Amino acid sequence: MSKTFSIYRRVLLLAGTFLLHDQAQAVDIPTGALPSPTFNAVPFSQEVMLFEEFGTNPINNGPCTDCNTVPIPANCTSSPDASSIDMFLRQGLGPEPMRVSNTGSPNPWAGAIGGCLNRVLKMSAAEGRPKGEYFAHQRWDEFMPKVWFKSAQAGARVNTGLRDRAQRHNFMRGEFGPGGLYHHNNGNRGTTVQFHPNFPVQLPNSVWTFDGTMPPKLLMARYGEPVLFRHYNMLPIDETANGGFGLHTLSTHEHNGHNPAESDGVASAWFFPGQYYDYRWPMTIAGYDSYNTNAEDDRAGSPDDHDGITRLRGDYRETASSHWFHDHMLDYTAQNVYKGNAAMLNIYSSIDRGREGFQCNYSNAANPNLCLPSGTGLDWGNRDYDVNLVLGDKAWDKNGQLYFNIFNLNGFLGDQVLVNWTWKPYLNVRARRYRFRILNGSVSRDYGLVLVNETGQRVPFHLIAYDGNIMEHSVPFPNAQALDLPSMSIAERFDIVVDFQGMEGRTLYLVNVMEHQDGRGPKGRILLADVLKGLYRGDPAVGKIMQFKVVAYSGRDLSMNPADYAEGGKVMVPLNRPSANDLATARQRTFEFGRSSGTDSAPWTIKTDGGQGLAADMHRVSAAPRMGDLEIWHIRNGGNGWTHPVHIHFEEGMILQRGGKAPSLWEKFARKDVFAVGSLPEQTSSVDVAIRFREFAGTYVEHCHNSQHEDHAMLLRWDVLHPGQATLIPTPRQTWEGSWYEPSFALTSSNGGGSPAP
Repeated sequence: MSKTFSIYRRVLLLAGTFLLHDQAQAVDIPTGALPSPTFNAVPFSQEVMLFEEFGTNPINNGPCTDCNTVPIPANCTSSPDASSIDMFLRQGLGPEPMRVSNTGSPNPWAGAIGGCLNRVLKMSAAEGRPKGEYFAHQRWDEFMPKVWFKSAQAGARVNTGLRDRAQRHNFMRGEFGPGGLYHHNNGNRGTTVQFHPNFPVQLPNSVWTFDGTMPPKLLMARYGEPVLFRHYNMLPIDETANGGFGLHTLSTHEHNGHNPAESDGVASAWFFPGQYYDYRWPMTIAGYDSYNTNAEDDRAGSPDDHDGITRLRGDYRETASSHWFHDHMLDYTAQNVYKGNAAMLNIYSSIDRGREGFQCNYSNAANPNLCLPSGTGLDWGNRDYDVNLVLGDKAWDKNGQLYFNIFNLNGFLGDQVLVNWTWKPYLNVRARRYRFRILNGSVSRDYGLVLVNETGQRVPFHLIAYDGNIMEHSVPFPNAQALDLPSMSIAERFDIVVDFQGMEGRTLYLVNVMEHQDGRGPKGRILLADVLKGLYRGDPAVGKIMQFKVVAYSGRDLSMNPADYAEGGKVMVPLNRPSANDLATARQRTFEFGRSSGTDSAPWTIKTDGGQGLAADMHRVSAAPRMGDLEIWHIRNGGNGWTHPVHIHFEEGMILQRGGKAPSLWEKFARKDVFAVGSLPEQTSSVDVAIRFREFAGTYVEHCHNSQHEDHAMLLRWDVLHPGQATLIPTPRQTWEGSWYEPSFALTSSNGGGSPAP
């Protein structure tokens, strides 16, 4: 999509924004509008929504004979009705997934689309994946999907209990069973898309989510069990039927999956209402082709449902755990993610089994389970004491409907913080250890998180995973370098272990102390005492955002003690440090994120290897590393007080230096996929990353994860090439009437400096 075309489409959406939020006395901080009303709701008066599992099903050996076609909406401005969506999602998988895109079957909405567009479509396709070999599933036979799930992106509606039976706990085990803290007699049936019971219910075109429902969704997956995700687009055909923001075309990115390019959610491979896209996530451990190729190491393995381990190929040091997936539509990522297109993904392995008290002896390679806080009722994937939390700052209008300022290109900030889409919730916890998988799901806001008790004293905890990767050593907080967690940039994940033992009857709070004044980046931390005493009157998102109520625990805590794994103690997952020779011979590239040569509509640019600043163009290949080679990427901030959380797709990297110095205590033991460069002391203006790309090839991207920067247009394309490959993959162009390919070109010194050549 060209920037000119993007601007034209953006203009079409403006009328909806004015209708949604016509407020004459708008202010600039933080939303660009009047404060979001809270409708007399009392903080910490509602229980947090816990994630709802998608559930998976075994791949059928044959076609689904009883599958009906995708339900068709009644008009151009809505999703299909709720009952027909549920009926469709309950069915099996049909048609069968294919190695190449299913362009032979028509889009079942073709007639309705033609009516809305006032023309007959010349052609259509059921699947929106670009056609032909360029976007065929790589190594299809080798990583044939074993399980599948499907979901429809749709307008907000009431949860009818569609997935209650798909929950692994089935509302019958552990804390989810009768008498447990998280048991609900009706499952998730009746849950509305509503931030608090006092708040209005969100209208169908205000919030667009997976299934169109709440709670937010969670995929439970295992290494060695490739997943087929069939994502249906059931959003309105009319692109202006969006409540003022968001676009009805989608591209789903599994952040930061070790996935082939055709399933990475590349920004130029979007799909339209009525279509589906088959994403195949191999769930393979990186290093599959080069390390432990005989699958002889239990540490590279997966739980087998029978108290055992299925050994897998790959480098166990590359094991990942806490991921998420979200929209990556070119120019509209911020709006679509903010509107509800985001879910979490827990990946289970022999190291991170999600079962405490079982074969807990990591010093023995044949007994690799770390026994992180989780539970005991299931062979894997217990969530009794393993809790996913997504933070998102939001704003809403005087009618309580979600609001977004599409004119703010520097970064949109909400004035209220939701946790799992609930406003200032509480969570009951037992007096024992818990694991919290915390995701910054905001589009432009950093957080400074502090855990305190009711008297304002800091409660200690350990960081055990960073950006979804279990660390070499746990890091206690407070520590010698920081009292509290470092700034949590957009898309970063912190997995922490908190021990509530001995705190029965106490009340704790998760507090945000990171101040923003605008979207250019965080200004710094506010003194905790000033926040707790109510002396601070600036950014309204600073303050208590969640409450924990500690109740008695009569069981036995069988989880690991993270203090045993701090520096100088036991090792969790050793960091795969490159050799001195690898570092000496690595290809080096420099990327500078700033506003050089930007325009009013696309102010954000990236310089590659000293060239000029360039805006996003999915036809241009700015780097082309060869599969298997180590590279060093130097990420630089262009200055002027901006913060850029830089995300590199596909592989994690190891920080070599930050600001020319050794990485911090919490970064030196970690693999990461988001690298913040900014004005805060812990961010610095530069970071140097060692990274190696393996197993899969194709088109990927690097971008600022302040998604307003990404969309305007701080994103570049890079391709992984097979050794000896010379031809660049052409660029897909998607339309209502099918896809085709346009030529790609390589960045050279004549058009901006640098070269994508290996």
